[in-house]
Amino acid sequence: MELIFVRHGRPEHVQTSDGSPADPPLAEVGHLQAAAVAQWLKEETVDHIYSSPMRRAMETAKPIEEALGLSVTIREHLSEFDRNSSSYVPMEILKEVNRRAWERMASGAVSDSTDSMHTWRDSVLGEVEHLIEHHSGQRVVVVCHGGVINAYLAFCLSIDEREFMKFDVDYTSVTRVLASSTGHRSVKSVNETTHFRGQPHLSIRD
Repeated sequence: MELIFVRHGRPEHVQTSDGSPADPPLAEVGHLQAAAVAQWLKEETVDHIYSSPMRRAMETAKPIEEALGLSVTIREHLSEFDRNSSSYVPMEILKEVNRRAWERMASGAVSDSTDSMHTWRDSVLGEVEHLIEHHSGQRVVVVCHGGVINAYLAFCLSIDEREFMKFDVDYTSVTRVLASSTGHRSVKSVNETTHFRGQPHLSIRD
């Protein structure tokens, strides 16, 4: 089967005052990015769409759902590792306001191997493997997050889980993994952004 991972569109920069989870919505350009990838995916034969429950992912999944005429199924374990964080700072803004934190993220080292990160990674891998098991021979779109995509790529490529953020996946980029019922995993592509062609204003680089 083929997994088509779609990272969410560009979110708003959000920080809550009461410490509650930020869970930002898409910024205006994020909605445009989501619409563009939805139109591009109309060319694919897709059997199912799954999404993280986080707002930025669900808002990205909505136009894909409408373009493909399929209902989105929400899966809790596709959430990002920062789900409970009180702030969300897009990487391009983080680079400007906290260079050291940006460099740490860009190096792939999000965190040391804490129990919470290990548990999060295991839940992501378990969820994706569950989808593979239940959709043999099909093509499935998974709308999620940069960390989720990197965690699964790291698993496929045997990258150390402590430094798993090795791949630059743009907002609404597409990453494809082929998965067999015998356990073989093949990374077909990373960070496809064909839907930005002719629309340079949608491409946001760090």
